[in-house]
Amino acid sequence: MKSPEMVALKRFLAESIDLQAEFLVQRLQQALPKMLAENGGTNGAQIQQHFERVAGSAMGCYALVDYVNFKGEGVLATERYAGQGWGLLQVLQGMTRETSGRDAVKSFAESAKIVLKNRVRNSPPERHEARWLPGWLKRIDTYVGS
Repeated sequence: MKSPEMVALKRFLAESIDLQAEFLVQRLQQALPKMLAENGGTNGAQIQQHFERVAGSAMGCYALVDYVNFKGEGVLATERYAGQGWGLLQVLQGMTRETSGRDAVKSFAESAKIVLKNRVRNSPPERHEARWLPGWLKRIDTYVGS
């Protein structure tokens, strides 16, 4: 589209990339305290450790920033179906391996896929969320790269 409104929007987005990136990172920085507070101290040290291990690599930072802006922190009631959440908190809780670097990001991605599959399984049938799952899983694959 070449309407004046679309041209103006594209220009605005291109000129504000730094500000957009700053917002995404700021949201991630605010996420950990929210998740630890929501978790009520249960496994808080483990969640923080998983967070820090994933954040310890460039791809891990990307994964954390993307996921929290993609599916949320996982602390709100609106981020749950059948009592199970699908946000960053639940992904960190689901990580099973005590790893670092690229292996931590792989563990994060594996957990994210499980969490998103559970979301679809628990979603109300009328939402037809299964149609989105292939795209979501493909997005998670970008966390690990090649």
